[in-house]
Amino acid sequence: MFTFLDYNFDKISNTASFRYQGKDGTIFTEKVEFAGTPIDYNEDILENALFLAFVIIGTSYYKAEPTSSVKLSQKIDEAKATFFSKIYQEGLSQFAFENSLKRADLAHFIPEIPLASSTTATLNLPPKSLCLVSGGKDSLLSFEKIKALNTPYEIAYISANDNYPSILDELGTPLIIKRKVDKAGLKTANGLNGHVPVTLINEAISILQATLIGATHVEFGIGNEGTEPHAFIEDLPVNHQWSKTAEAQTLMENYIKTYIAKDLTIGSSLAGLTELQIAEEFAKTCWDKYADKFSSCNVANYKQDADNSSLKWCGKCAKCANSYLLFCPFVPYEKQLKIFGHDLFTDPDLTKIFKGLLGVDGVMKPFECIASIEELRWAYDHKLPGYGDLNF
Repeated sequence: MFTFLDYNFDKISNTASFRYQGKDGTIFTEKVEFAGTPIDYNEDILENALFLAFVIIGTSYYKAEPTSSVKLSQKIDEAKATFFSKIYQEGLSQFAFENSLKRADLAHFIPEIPLASSTTATLNLPPKSLCLVSGGKDSLLSFEKIKALNTPYEIAYISANDNYPSILDELGTPLIIKRKVDKAGLKTANGLNGHVPVTLINEAISILQATLIGATHVEFGIGNEGTEPHAFIEDLPVNHQWSKTAEAQTLMENYIKTYIAKDLTIGSSLAGLTELQIAEEFAKTCWDKYADKFSSCNVANYKQDADNSSLKWCGKCAKCANSYLLFCPFVPYEKQLKIFGHDLFTDPDLTKIFKGLLGVDGVMKPFECIASIEELRWAYDHKLPGYGDLNF
């Protein structure tokens, strides 16, 4: 059994702590240090937001010692049980695929109390947005849309070390939230590893940050993503991006309104836009401003303990190939060449990746946050002059 032990919030250090116990007895402790000066926040809202973060952050440690049986520190109703089960099943589907697990092997949360009534808590604060910015095209475009509203906002970044993209300093004074993952505990467990629903983890942490500083809306740059599965494990769709899907985001929004605060919102100004539409709008409105400063490459910027103060592109991964495809109908070849240094379409090392992105020769779509095969095929078919041709 995986056990959710306890959580607490230290007001002096502005730090939340979350403790878990794996089925083999390993104790995991994660701490999250929040930024900014807290307002006189509602204690009940913070408590309920802490519990949500407690459960979702638990995926990072549950994966080391997965089991179908879990024990929470408090009793939950059917709606919570359904939501949490989806997070630990659909949200860990890639992890299950890579470790030969099935839905039955993953966590099943059991309701123990009647359906709870909706919260009556409200922030009752003037509008203010907390905008999460990573330095990728989606988050920057989302930020520009929030900025254009001319309403108060703060920008934030969740870091696993002391680094953050310097581009954020150009947007304002960023709130740097420090997530301290229990690396020692995970090493001690020496168990399985794999992808977790990091978007939902970051959203849960951001809800806490918003509560502390009096923000009424949390903005994430998420378009219409994740609906196309990579594979299936019986009845379980394998999806790297499940936590970005409309289903996951709607469940998150409903949970917040039902159990945390009725007037606290989370969402994206890019909601409903395809990755192709986002790329087109970014090319038109943001390229000249951010071309030499943004990156959507995880390999070059987000490896463990990497210094990502200056964002880069590796030019060899699925994210780079995906971005190159998305922009090729809208950004002249010479401008992309300045970023990547060579034509990715003619790079033989990327042949298999492009086959996966375009659904060719049965190559599986890469496990990354990428556009649909249909979108990427359209992009390649409409690439601007100057780009080379794929050799397959």
